[in-house]
Amino acid sequence: MNEERLMTVLLAPHVSEKTATGADKHNQHVFRVIRSAKKSEIKQAVEKLFDVKVAEVNTINMQGKRKMFNRRPGKRPDWKKAVVTLEAGSDIDFGGFS
Repeated sequence: MNEERLMTVLLAPHVSEKTATGADKHNQHVFRVIRSAKKSEIKQAVEKLFDVKVAEVNTINMQGKRKMFNRRPGKRPDWKKAVVTLEAGSDIDFGGFS
């Protein structure tokens, strides 16, 4: 896999109460990823960037919310979310976030 592609697959960690609970109980971390990312690319990117072993990757295509923009109907962009389950003994530290 091309290293440049691997560096652009992960956009940001998706941090919320629900993801913090999943990280604590099930050793899962959630990331925003590019829409064209495949599970194998996500797995390789996480393993390379964070030096951990990935057990499983699940992806979800999220629909953008319909909103009003200056009294006009509009829609936020669609995005893709990846739930990465780490093997036992592996952990990712986001510097205060988890």
